[in-house]
Amino acid sequence: MKNDVKTTKRSGWFWETKISGISLPLYLVIVAILIVVIALGKLPTSMMGPIAVLVILGNLFHYMGTKIPIVKDYLGGGSVFAIFASAAIATFGILPKEVVDSTKTFVSDMGFLDFYIAALIAGAILGMNRDLLIKASVRFIPVALISMVASFLAVGLVGMLIGNGFGNSVLYVSLPAMAGGVGAGAVPLSSIYGSFLHTDAADVISRLIPATAMTNVLAIIGAALTARIGQSGNKLNGHGEMMAKGDLGDTKSEPVKPNIQQMGVGLMVALAFFMLGQIGNYFIPKIHAYAFIIIFVVICKVGNLLPKYYEDAATMFNQLIVKNLTAAVLAGIGIALLNLNVLADAFTWQFVVLCLTSVITISVVAGFVGKLFGLYPVEAAITAGFCNNSMGGTGNVAVLSAADRMNLIAFAQMGNRLGGALVLILSGFLIQLFS
Repeated sequence: MKNDVKTTKRSGWFWETKISGISLPLYLVIVAILIVVIALGKLPTSMMGPIAVLVILGNLFHYMGTKIPIVKDYLGGGSVFAIFASAAIATFGILPKEVVDSTKTFVSDMGFLDFYIAALIAGAILGMNRDLLIKASVRFIPVALISMVASFLAVGLVGMLIGNGFGNSVLYVSLPAMAGGVGAGAVPLSSIYGSFLHTDAADVISRLIPATAMTNVLAIIGAALTARIGQSGNKLNGHGEMMAKGDLGDTKSEPVKPNIQQMGVGLMVALAFFMLGQIGNYFIPKIHAYAFIIIFVVICKVGNLLPKYYEDAATMFNQLIVKNLTAAVLAGIGIALLNLNVLADAFTWQFVVLCLTSVITISVVAGFVGKLFGLYPVEAAITAGFCNNSMGGTGNVAVLSAADRMNLIAFAQMGNRLGGALVLILSGFLIQLFS
């Protein structure tokens, strides 16, 4: 009788379990259909194919990561697993090359990540309390910059101690770690290095990518572990809030009820800010378009330039995108931007020590200085610390997702883009000084 009960429970679990709202049996059927289409070589290389791969596999891997012991509790759970599982099937050839290539094109060249991040920034900032945005930003930016300087010096000094040299350590570990990712960081950084070293930028970038990838991995894991600090109390952990509400007065935002038509309006608002960012980048190319998006959205929020209807619309669209596409984006990061072979080739003990130094220093200093500036140490460490050692916008998403702090994307992007721009400006002087 007891065995019958156990069997019933097990079978009940199989039928009742849901992945992204779909029952497990039906989800496995969808996965099987995807595998058959790929095996037959009939997966479209247009937008439809990559979307199918990212959404189906991303949600599956994310669910698996929430169930695997140790991974779910200490290594970032579903977010981290979705990234690395996706990277593994791409790196080791489980996904056919044509599928990987089309997915990379969709994620990077066709702007899937740009779409996601633009929706994220617009909705996150416009959905914030105005007083919170003003007061927290004034405190956050100095914290981010101080943390970056501390990390820079720490990596250089440790590099000297372990025989890697101050200049080599900061040029090929610290700066690419803080430059703002691959497209906005490592790529322009390689061009700057190449022009001064009189070599091809393609040769330089192979030395920069490993540090960008490795610190990004450590930042994701570190953020997941840090988010667990002080969970039962409020002295260290703000549970997603940058500042104590006592410092801000009443910061409670009114809940936004979903409205289908208004979500469409939110899409238009996000696209408008994205295009404004592109216009700003056209006139000042050295400042990334994401930075301009943040600037324009903040101006509108602080100046009360948008009616509440449009702010709510952007918030709704943000919630729609975050809820349904985050797992797909994480899978895209793994397939398009994380090559496990490149990461493995760079693995020397000196390299690992320097990457750890960068990530630990920037996060610890951010937490400590953040507390001095009136921010919650956990939130400060994650946004001003770990996010500034991540792969730009995509890394921010992965770090914040692992820490369950997606609502702080505006601060993460603020520090990441401002800091990354300063790194690119200073790199020209530093390459001449240390090369």
